Amino acid sequence: MISDWQPGASLVALRRRAQVMSLIRNFFSRHSVMEVDVPLLSKSGVTDVNIDSICATLSGSLAYLQTSPEYFMKRLLASDSGDIYYLGKAFRDGEIGNRHNPEFTLLEWYRCGWDEHQLMFELADLVSQLMDREGASDLKVTKISYADCFHNEFGIDPHQAGLSDLQDLAAGIGSLSWAGETRANCLDLIFSLKVEPQLPKGLVFVYDYPACQAALAAITTAERGNKVSRRFEGFLNGVEIANGYFELCDPVEQRRRFDLDNAARQATGKPVSNIDTKLLDAMHSGLPACAGVALGLDRLLMSDLELKSIDQVMPFSWLRC
Repeated sequence: MISDWQPGASLVALRRRAQVMSLIRNFFSRHSVMEVDVPLLSKSGVTDVNIDSICATLSGSLAYLQTSPEYFMKRLLASDSGDIYYLGKAFRDGEIGNRHNPEFTLLEWYRCGWDEHQLMFELADLVSQLMDREGASDLKVTKISYADCFHNEFGIDPHQAGLSDLQDLAAGIGSLSWAGETRANCLDLIFSLKVEPQLPKGLVFVYDYPACQAALAAITTAERGNKVSRRFEGFLNGVEIANGYFELCDPVEQRRRFDLDNAARQATGKPVSNIDTKLLDAMHSGLPACAGVALGLDRLLMSDLELKSIDQVMPFSWLRC
């Protein structure tokens, strides 16, 4: 049994972790994507009602450990940085378990002039190379729309189904009353408990998420006439490892979404977050059309090494701090 002063990861896992980080940097160097180093501490926090920042006090003022480097990276993009990536730490409160640690390692990158499907292709290329130890990767890659996922499992269109129908479906799955829940929350529960476990093995991209789950993604009209967000998630052997967008560039719409997020936070008893006005100023200056994606390195390593706990791929998880 490992003592709690020792690392949770074996030396094999630690060496593999170091190797993967080196391979990532080599990959982006070959593809002419510049690594950037951005602050971990900011005066502004994420507004997403489903994500909570870890707060700190700096000289008597509230500060936030960043849940993602996204806001700072978009300010760099608006300053003509070109294609960039970040490989480093991010923080989220309230997430501790086999797949969650409050401090984790995130790879995030942005491609100017690309759409989300081009970025999915590059992400598949990167993951395939990272997991290819024998020189002949056999990673299976699948793309499926969010609507097709629901149709295959339930025979319904998640974009057109009535809210009451989704609430009833969520209640049947979660064994609780979902009468007052939002469309986004119902869809999230149904997807995570019923759709996600049925995804095929390998790397699976689910794209065209509902407009109500757009976050910082642009919204468009899909083939069937549904309003969808230009967002995708990547799942590796059933575990979510990546979340990507064709990025929203409209600062007015972005401000509206921030305000809606904070209203939702207030309604659920959560503290509102300071809105990043510097990001909005950067968007007003001109955020280039781009696609971006964040990949959880620790979860990728869990799948690569076939381990069940994030503690087994980290030197010291929160359990050992």
